[in-house]
Amino acid sequence: MTFIVLLAVLIGLLYLGMPMFAGMMLFSAAVLWWTEGGIGTLGEFVFNHINVYLLVAIPLFMLMAHFMVRGRVVDDLYAAAHTFLRHLPGGLGVATVAACAVFAAVSGSSVATALTIGAVAIPQMLRLGYDPRGVYGVVAAGGTLGILIPPSSPMILYGVVADTSIGALFMAGVLPGIVLAAIFAAWCMFTEWRRAGSLRLPRAGLGEMAAALRRSIWALTLPPLVLGGIYFGVVTPTEAAGLGALWAAILAIAVYRSFGWRDLWEGAQETARTTAMLFLIIVGAGLFGHMLTKLRIPDELVRLVVDYGLGRLEFIVAMMVVVFVLGLILESISIILITTPVVLPVLQHLGIDKVWYGVLLTINLELALISPPVGMNLIVIKSIAKVPLYEIDRAAVPYILLMILGLAIIIAFPQIALWLPQTMQLGR
Repeated sequence: MTFIVLLAVLIGLLYLGMPMFAGMMLFSAAVLWWTEGGIGTLGEFVFNHINVYLLVAIPLFMLMAHFMVRGRVVDDLYAAAHTFLRHLPGGLGVATVAACAVFAAVSGSSVATALTIGAVAIPQMLRLGYDPRGVYGVVAAGGTLGILIPPSSPMILYGVVADTSIGALFMAGVLPGIVLAAIFAAWCMFTEWRRAGSLRLPRAGLGEMAAALRRSIWALTLPPLVLGGIYFGVVTPTEAAGLGALWAAILAIAVYRSFGWRDLWEGAQETARTTAMLFLIIVGAGLFGHMLTKLRIPDELVRLVVDYGLGRLEFIVAMMVVVFVLGLILESISIILITTPVVLPVLQHLGIDKVWYGVLLTINLELALISPPVGMNLIVIKSIAKVPLYEIDRAAVPYILLMILGLAIIIAFPQIALWLPQTMQLGR
């Protein structure tokens, strides 16, 4: 009950217009002052909370994504997916999902994936006569793969807070990401197949496929470089982020020749602004978690689970419902940093794998990105398509149900998430 009251007060402050980082910082400091009689140690706590080597990976992955986008590498990725898949029912929708999956392995951001792929895919699909609702839905849902298929900033944050291998989390997101992409693609094919007047484009010839592959081959080297290096234990996730950013810059400058000093400067500026904002939120949420620990809220939650006799499945389902509801009103990073310190003791008590839970949490956060009223991917699609938001909300409904299906599959079959981490050369 104490946690619910504290969370309600915090949400109230945020809805009054207070910036997220300031709300969490000031509220947590006020509660600690009231309960502890002082906040003299908070400065040291804040420094230690962000003085973490693994967090360096976040701005480096952001920089890698900026280099790829500003270097106009994405156009070739989408063109290649279109060439190989256009003959299928709903082929452009399938190509959009495939392009989102590949770009997700570069960007680490769902909003960036939806914005970048959507800007290319939406006009072309509408021009060729695809159902607008299907177009908006598939781009919004495909974009969510950005935080599940590694690299993923939310996974890095969860790994730091939960003291869990970032490399294992990255690998754990690969197969669930492929499962979700396959579900989305299958739905695109089914809906377009049954639609009257559905469009079927001719199959591309071998020469056209070879030309498309040649144009995109350099861009396709980046995901294997980053993920392969982590999987085989050659580099840590932070080193992989630096290597990926360097390789993306080389591709944009030397191969695509569409990247200048101004692009480098503006990409670095955008990365610095986003990182500063993100780190302030990390500090605020860290103080909130520190305050909850001081008030022994995690211990209360463990006792509650014991008293009600909740098993692993019941607790997981209950947490997924809680996270989904929070996702309708809070930003995903805040949800990770607020809830994770509270549930960790319960995960340990029930013997729930932290890597598996991290994947389930990430899929649930993806749901929030396409759930009305404030799903960020829906707002991105609105900015591209210039249509009323309620039309995009309706288009997202089938994909919300499909993502719940995907979440249920990963809950029922944990090895989908855990198999790759169990076979990798595990590093930090």
